[in-house]
Amino acid sequence: MKLTRLYINQFQQFRTPLDVTGLEAGLNLFVGPNESGKSTLVRAIRAAFFERHKTGSVTELQPWGDSSAGPEIQLEFDWQGSRWTLNKRFLQSKRCDLQGGGEHYRGDEADDRLAELLGYEFPGRGASKAEHWGIPGLLWVEQGAVQEMREPVGHAGEHLQAALSRNLSEALGDVASTGGDALIARVEQERGKLLTATGRSTGELKQAEQESARLAAEQDRLDSQVDEYRELVDRLGELQRQQREIDAARPWEAQQARAEKARQALDAVQAQQQRQAQERSELDACRRSQQLYRQQLQDMEDQARQLARREEEKARAQQQREQHRANDGGIRQRLEDAKADYARAEEALASARQHARRQALQAEQERLREQSSRLGATLADARRLRDTLQQLSEQHQAIRIDDEALRQLQRTEDEREKLGIQQQALATRLAYRLEDGQQLMLGDQPLSGEGEKELLAAAELRIPGVGTLTVTPGGSDVAELSRRQQRHAADRDALLHELGAASLADAGARARKADELNRRMERERAELKGLAPQGLDALESEQRLAEQRQKQLADELTQLSDAPRAAAPLDEAQAQAALANAGEQLKAAEHAEQAHRQALGLAQQALATAEAEWQSLHDELNAPDRQQRQQQARDALTDLHAQDERLQASLERRQSEIEAANPELLEQDLERFTRAAEAQLQQARGREREVHDLQIRLDTQGAQGLDEQRDDARRQQQQIQRRRDELSRRAEALDLLLTRLKQQRQTVTRRLQAPLQKHLGRYLKLLFPGAELTVDEDLKPEALIRDGTGGEERGSLEALSFGAREQMGLITRLAYADLLKEAGRPTLIILDDALVHCDRARREQMKRILFDAARRHQVLLFTCHPENWQDLGVAPREMQALKTAGSTADMLAPQAGGDAPRPGVTARHE
Repeated sequence: MKLTRLYINQFQQFRTPLDVTGLEAGLNLFVGPNESGKSTLVRAIRAAFFERHKTGSVTELQPWGDSSAGPEIQLEFDWQGSRWTLNKRFLQSKRCDLQGGGEHYRGDEADDRLAELLGYEFPGRGASKAEHWGIPGLLWVEQGAVQEMREPVGHAGEHLQAALSRNLSEALGDVASTGGDALIARVEQERGKLLTATGRSTGELKQAEQESARLAAEQDRLDSQVDEYRELVDRLGELQRQQREIDAARPWEAQQARAEKARQALDAVQAQQQRQAQERSELDACRRSQQLYRQQLQDMEDQARQLARREEEKARAQQQREQHRANDGGIRQRLEDAKADYARAEEALASARQHARRQALQAEQERLREQSSRLGATLADARRLRDTLQQLSEQHQAIRIDDEALRQLQRTEDEREKLGIQQQALATRLAYRLEDGQQLMLGDQPLSGEGEKELLAAAELRIPGVGTLTVTPGGSDVAELSRRQQRHAADRDALLHELGAASLADAGARARKADELNRRMERERAELKGLAPQGLDALESEQRLAEQRQKQLADELTQLSDAPRAAAPLDEAQAQAALANAGEQLKAAEHAEQAHRQALGLAQQALATAEAEWQSLHDELNAPDRQQRQQQARDALTDLHAQDERLQASLERRQSEIEAANPELLEQDLERFTRAAEAQLQQARGREREVHDLQIRLDTQGAQGLDEQRDDARRQQQQIQRRRDELSRRAEALDLLLTRLKQQRQTVTRRLQAPLQKHLGRYLKLLFPGAELTVDEDLKPEALIRDGTGGEERGSLEALSFGAREQMGLITRLAYADLLKEAGRPTLIILDDALVHCDRARREQMKRILFDAARRHQVLLFTCHPENWQDLGVAPREMQALKTAGSTADMLAPQAGGDAPRPGVTARHE
């Protein structure tokens, strides 16, 4: 099979037609960067074959954002000596036409005939999937999928088996024949009734095993129930014996009596402990009272000594007060002197500031005179620039050109000239070479000698002595171009009239002059902005403010001149320093006076406090009842000491009695006897409940006939075991027969695989010399066997690196293609960005393999790495060149008509 032409329109990124022709019978290399349309071409080929034209689930084929488009694909291919043409359109105006070999199919018949030719299937509904693609799905590799082999081979398995069987049908024998397949299928069917594919039981055998297991479990359950019944009878007898021997004596009552006796003894001891705690509290209170009376007597003895100390403190306080009073006059005089010095410093500073103010005002007045003069000059320049800008703006307004209208005029003129070029390209060229003395008449123009004329409209060529020829050039195309040119000329004239220009050049000159005026205005504005950043009004206002400030300064200086002046005023800094120094002296004097007042007040307060404390203590020592209170304290202390001895002796006696009774042991006896009574009572009640429950359960189970049920279950289990053993033997026999048949079938299958192994070896020796690739009975690649450093290495394809799996996937597909070609099946190999993970050495070997395969098959190779395939032996087709050629053809095509391209106008790159 050889694909010769591919035409697509309104397909994904190709909104306009793209026509690829002149495809070679061998290698065809398409190159371009990502998103250049390579995968779109592959998708178009797949859609042409794999998708039914009526399906509505292929909206992704439409150009992005255009839901009204109808994707269209046209293919031409050679097969078995005939040229076939396929035209298919999706979604809008759906159609499918297939012609070739004297056959013509339409609609669904065309889709079905395509699937029959190439060996694939269509889905029942919806978009096509990988499981339907058959042989093309194996040989047409999508981007990034060349390493995936098992699923594509599985989907094409029937077609591969059919190709091999056709070649070896005479040597297969009965096992590989249809009768052999029927026998294996029948054995598998019978075995499948008893065993699953993994050898597990199923069907009747599984039911027999499950029933046998159920009956065995039932028998075990009944055995367990019989054993349980006997255990319950024994347990009931034991419980009844314990009731007679233990519970009848009511042993818990004796434990309850012992617990009551222990409680009474414990209550007596606890009463002793309460009285002991009361006496201990009384002893603590007695000792606190003794401490208080001792402290009271000690305080009375200390008061006499404290009176002498108070007398000394009072004398010291009086002496300090007199000392402070003696310093009072000097401190007051120092403060008055400091205040006078500070007042004189303030007057000196005011005089100095007035002198400094007069000098500052005079300096500012001089500065304002200069500023006013400068502002006047700047204002005059700014007014001159404002007037100039006004004149320039009026000139610019008179000649300015609208930029958008000028661009529209330029586009219109360019389009008119382009139409003129197209008109010249489509014009009929009349070349003539006349003999000397001969003359023709082209309309009213005589022609003689040698030359060439371009005819854009119909013209009459008169040949003397012969007649008149009417020449009509280009048909409707030239006429349409002429009308379009006239429309553009009218549009140009209208735009010129609107702009008030005589021509495009005149309009351009006015635009340039307007731009020059605009730039000059910008310069003038910048200069005016430099002179008056805030505007001309702000500048005038600034000048007025400067003049007003001058007047204010003059008035203030007049007032300062009228004020009396001090003779030889100090410098303001010196006056400020003198004032600061006077202020420090005044502050020190004030602080000294304040400290003196505070110290005098404290001395007076200390004296008053000392006198009050001395008087209070003196009155206390001379109080008339002091002796009586002291004696009462001594008597109370004696009574409390006697009470302390009595309480201490009583506490020692009670402690001895409590220790002898041992209350902790009594508490343990009470807890032990109480728990023993409760435990014995609970055991008796528990035995009573268990006896009652056992009697009910034994009555219930005795009525079920457990022994009879167990015997029936044993008979049923024996019957189902015999049936299970019979079915198991049959399953083993069928499994053995199927194994023997498949072994024989595998022997024949190896002969069946020999042609495929031959083709695999052809390519494998170029990539891995001495290696072997095994395939299973479904013709799927299985393991790679090759020599390693430690001997023979065997590994699955999945264990290889990603790049190696890509290489093995490609050579396996080429081997399948050789096999299919020998069987007379169509082969076309499409590789979309394959072998991108090859190293340089392996890529060189893969190029040899591809070049060899291209001698037998057509190969379409798409890549975004053209530098890797420069030495493939074929000129690459650049996607951008194809697009450019397609765009040129579309531009030169008629504006109205069918969807098909004009004959001869194609994106050709050969």
